[in-house]
Amino acid sequence: MLTMSKINEIRESFEQGKKVSQIARELEVDEKTVRKYLKQEDFSPAMPIAEERISRLDPYKLLIQQWMDGDISVWYKQRHTAQRIYDRLKAECPEFDLSYPTVQRFVKEYKRKLQQTKTFQELVWYPGEAQVDFGEADFYEQGVLCRKKYLTVSFPYSNRGFYQVFGGETSECVCQGLKDIFEYIGGVVRVLVFDNATGVGRRIGEQIREAQLFQQMRAHYGFLVRFCNPNTGHEKGNVENKVGTVRRNVFVPIPSFDQIEVYNRQLLETGATEGIHYKKGRPVAELFQDDQRSLKPLPSYPFNVCRFMYVTADSYGKVRLDARHFYSTCPEFGETEVLVGVKAHTIEIYDERGSLIVTHRRRFGEDRTDSLDYRTTLVTLTKNVGAWKNSGVREMIPESLRKKMDELSREDLRQTVRTISKLTKSYSFETAIAALEEGFRTSRNGFCDAAVLAARMQNFGLDTPPEAGPDLSSYDQLLKVGG
Repeated sequence: MLTMSKINEIRESFEQGKKVSQIARELEVDEKTVRKYLKQEDFSPAMPIAEERISRLDPYKLLIQQWMDGDISVWYKQRHTAQRIYDRLKAECPEFDLSYPTVQRFVKEYKRKLQQTKTFQELVWYPGEAQVDFGEADFYEQGVLCRKKYLTVSFPYSNRGFYQVFGGETSECVCQGLKDIFEYIGGVVRVLVFDNATGVGRRIGEQIREAQLFQQMRAHYGFLVRFCNPNTGHEKGNVENKVGTVRRNVFVPIPSFDQIEVYNRQLLETGATEGIHYKKGRPVAELFQDDQRSLKPLPSYPFNVCRFMYVTADSYGKVRLDARHFYSTCPEFGETEVLVGVKAHTIEIYDERGSLIVTHRRRFGEDRTDSLDYRTTLVTLTKNVGAWKNSGVREMIPESLRKKMDELSREDLRQTVRTISKLTKSYSFETAIAALEEGFRTSRNGFCDAAVLAARMQNFGLDTPPEAGPDLSSYDQLLKVGG
């Protein structure tokens, strides 16, 4: 094939009046070649598509493609290699007699084509839509290093993100985080996009199964939910970028807190001024105002993020949750069903009338934990006051009061423990102990005296001076006149 410069020389020489034979002689080409390019009318660039050559592997290519296509849904460590395909062809196709390099070249080329098909399109996100995902980071909670999850809600339209830290990825954690974020931004997100998060729901093919608590919250707030296809994180790439960004920029150095609820309220302010949008060139705070204008109004009643369940307590009155975490109820509840309220940060224990008995901090993780609150043993301790010296309640009482109670007779000790038990039902354990301690100091340790002291502490404080009463001077004069 001649170069375009040579072809142009042929056509220019013919335009100058030279004969075909002269052009062929001067340019040292065949006369047929000269006539060919003189007759050609279309010199447009041709699309450079290589024609497939006939190969001896052609009869087996479809089978190889079927094996490799089937590997898409298989764990990558158990997919076909070129060697495995070659071995199967030899074992399953008796007439196969080609070399391994021939198979290897085709497998390599077909893998390259499969990778090229994994292209992503840029999705369009509208105001009021958000993506949700969890990240993982280390924190110091009350001085102890622990690894926790953090819920991330990102608004792709404005690129604004919000974060809340939890012990796990349960439905209670997701719902509590969403509720707190909704209340902070003053409205409800219209569309939430999740991946296959266990705590919220799971997409299996075309079927979506949502957790009961999350279904109730969705009905309460009225937002729509979309679940990504499995292994398609690019469908919510904005929030996945946010997960990494907050870990690098907010959680370094390792944060420290005593109360996770307080820390989460502080986190809501994080990113309030996130600078300029990376693509739109407008302030993120300004774009987020468009998101806020698209939110649905908050419902009239706040959603109670609590999953209620009945759990049978063991002989010690403990209930077991999440297979490995034990929480104390009352000893008298042993071997009976107990109503438990499971929340994101706490576990609540109720009696048969629905009255709250005790609240525990919720535990997460793989190791066994035992959460004990000895205040729930007061009723049992009243009946068996002989266990006072070895009871956990005794360890919770200030040393000065403990010594005085150790010196009491058995019956007086029983009455004192009963006083603590009764006061704890109306006031906190700490208030009951403070009232009893003041009563012992002033030699007024009966139940009635302690109850009055507890009421004063709870409502006014012991040091609050009495208020001035009504003027009774007119009554004094009346009584004097009447004799």
